[in-house]
Amino acid sequence: MIKMGDELVPWYEGMTVASLLAQREDCHMYAVVRLNGKLISNPNFETTEIPDNSEVILIPMIAGG
Repeated sequence: MIKMGDELVPWYEGMTVASLLAQREDCHMYAVVRLNGKLISNPNFETTEIPDNSEVILIPMIAGG
């Protein structure tokens, strides 16, 4: 299982940050996630595999001006 905030998400072998976010309706809102304490940026979502029993923290984009 993957812990994502208060939610538990089933883990599967080969799961990437991109595939995890694809399961969410708001997947376009994240430029960075924290995976087990390490920051992962969007260009690396496709290639970063998520180990079982990981903690993922979604960091939303913030814009202003």
